[in-house]
Amino acid sequence: MTLFYGYVYFALFLAFFIGNVQSKIGFFTLYIVHLLTTIIAVSLSFFTQNELFFAQFPFIIISIIGVILLPFNTYNRNKREKLEGQLEDANKRISQLMVIEERQRIARDLHDTLGQKLSLIGLKSDLARKLIEKNPDSAKAELSDINQTARTALKEVREMVSDMRGAKLEEEMIHIQQILKAAEMEFQFDGNAQLKSTPLLVENVVSMCLKETVTNVVKHSQAKLCKVSIKESPDELRIIVQDDGVGFSGTSLGNGLRGIRERLEFVNGSLEISQANGTIVVIKVPNAIKQKAKEGLI
Repeated sequence: MTLFYGYVYFALFLAFFIGNVQSKIGFFTLYIVHLLTTIIAVSLSFFTQNELFFAQFPFIIISIIGVILLPFNTYNRNKREKLEGQLEDANKRISQLMVIEERQRIARDLHDTLGQKLSLIGLKSDLARKLIEKNPDSAKAELSDINQTARTALKEVREMVSDMRGAKLEEEMIHIQQILKAAEMEFQFDGNAQLKSTPLLVENVVSMCLKETVTNVVKHSQAKLCKVSIKESPDELRIIVQDDGVGFSGTSLGNGLRGIRERLEFVNGSLEISQANGTIVVIKVPNAIKQKAKEGLI
């Protein structure tokens, strides 16, 4: 084949099949061997078939160029197709994970939104039942509040489904005062609910976390006093919720606390829970975005 130039032309077919080798080591090994044998075949043909060599010289040059370039072209094309297939699979997986994450987010938001309102309805219902004979006018007022709370819950659910609106911390403090008053708990507040250096996204997340924390206090603490402290600094937002209740037992977290931690992880925040004459819950979120902006990093 070498003497009659068959190998030189057949080398094009071999170059194509070498490019289909998936192993990187195998590809380069066969490529080097194939290139060397092609050059040797052309060199021998130059001395043994001199007249015929120059007659077919343009075709031989094309064959050598093909032997050099075709394996890499085929190898890169196969690699690109493989990567495109992996990317398509990854995009499908991401789409599935996004659906799962969206379902979990909606479940948490429904739990946070409806949990507080239903707790408030339950507390006001118990209060109305106690007052219905002693003070009918107060009982009617409580029933009116129950009706209004139910309408508010329905409105919030509709807004959440249509457009997951953000919650402002200042508005959330008003709701907290209402639910603690209905639970006949004393409420103490320290700090300022009007945040200045905290991004809106962080404020929305923290507001939902604070709502769930206070809801847990009402449901499980049996406390008479609930303190909320908001401390905002250029570096960090810290919210402390403290009650004088019975505390908690066990190591497992309920859906509420688990949802709080998942929300805070999204904004690089943290949740600390301790017991000292009740329960102390500390929510901390760093103001990384604002800090970088001040330093001129973004």
